[in-house]
Amino acid sequence: MAATPIIFDRSLRLRRLLRAQAQGPEDFLLRAAADELAARLSSVLRDFPDALDIGAPSPLAAQAIARRGRRVVRLAGHRAFGESPNFIVGDEEALPVGPESFDLVVSALALQWVNDLPGALVQIRRALRPDGLLLACMIGGGSLGELRASFTAAEADLEGGASPRVAPFVDVRALGALMQRAGFALPVVDSEPLVVRYDSMFGLMSDLRAMGATNSLAARGRKPLRRATLMRAAEIYADRYSDLDGRVRATFELMWLTGWAPHDSQQKPLKPGSAQMRLADVLKPRSRDDS
Repeated sequence: MAATPIIFDRSLRLRRLLRAQAQGPEDFLLRAAADELAARLSSVLRDFPDALDIGAPSPLAAQAIARRGRRVVRLAGHRAFGESPNFIVGDEEALPVGPESFDLVVSALALQWVNDLPGALVQIRRALRPDGLLLACMIGGGSLGELRASFTAAEADLEGGASPRVAPFVDVRALGALMQRAGFALPVVDSEPLVVRYDSMFGLMSDLRAMGATNSLAARGRKPLRRATLMRAAEIYADRYSDLDGRVRATFELMWLTGWAPHDSQQKPLKPGSAQMRLADVLKPRSRDDS
């Protein structure tokens, strides 16, 4: 079996989350995800008495799905992220829960940071009881394209080549295939863009730092970023991505995963050859006598 590629330095990612927590985190993106999580879950006519919230460094997602009669367990990577009796320290890549332990698993903006996403999805599916639901939000591949392009152009101008600075987030099509491979029934993946405006690129970078979302790539460059390169990137960003009022745009793509643990009661595709009408009969033109 091939080894899992190491894309993220997860210990560095945790340290940056802890620093953001200590200095006062920026949570507008997590709030947006939690609000949409609650809205999507409200349309599902099920009780889900036992729920697991995976990876969020704050209780926002757990609070969004809380209701009378539902036990919500939070799982995150450090004790500093939770104090409730239903909080457990754990890793999204090695879930410390037994099989068929929960009716509902949610995750808000955490799964995009795992190195073994296929393995994490398999573990989530195993943790769900039959007919249990996964509802998760991830940062998608369309995120921060403006920042990535600006730094790439600046480093090409001044450094002779670009180093990786923005994570290679997964896209919708690949994520749908991963859901199927992990064994989820009725998988659905969709995405929504969220455009945020700033006075300059530096406002965006400040927010990313306050989210603990700065560069945690294992292959990141180790040389300090030169001031000249940083200023050139900001200049390119303002030139290419500013609105008429001078403010710049930053795009986040929120990707939503919905999938069910298999159960006999779920709808299943028809077997080949079981159709009651031929496709040719449906497509042929109708005559005046048929109307």
